Amino acid sequence: MTEAVTRPYKIPESVLVVVHTPDLQVLMLERADRPGFWQCVTGSKDAPDEPLAWTAQREVAEETGIAAQDLPPGALQDWGLANVYEIYPVWRHRYAPGVTHNTEHVFGLTVPAGTPVRLAPREHLQYRWLPWREAADLCFSPSNAEAVLQLPVRQGGDGKESR
Repeated sequence: MTEAVTRPYKIPESVLVVVHTPDLQVLMLERADRPGFWQCVTGSKDAPDEPLAWTAQREVAEETGIAAQDLPPGALQDWGLANVYEIYPVWRHRYAPGVTHNTEHVFGLTVPAGTPVRLAPREHLQYRWLPWREAADLCFSPSNAEAVLQLPVRQGGDGKESR
């Protein structure tokens, strides 16, 4: 007889991490549970008191194998943005009954060009490094696309870089 594994409900507070190179190539990940859905690194807190920066580092490591804590100081930046959005119905069962919205905190992570990526196969099928505008166009999530579109300004540019 096998015992059913009870998973705790997801905490409706998460991070979105725009992983990018200095020349604004953005790491995009295709979801394993929804082929064709592309996104940046995302993930929920493991505990209500988990610091958001820890959540961001943990999710980046779990999903890509990139150890943000081993990068130079300042590589991980809290953008001070929080998006509140309705949880897609297809994923709502992961949350406690009655939870319909999530608060997503946006971070940027600058990595050197050529940084190796090791995907978590249960989470993602493939990855692509894309110029920021192309990455934004590929995002299935509006809040993810908006975060990617802010990247040039967040990195000190004027947002007018070409594709």
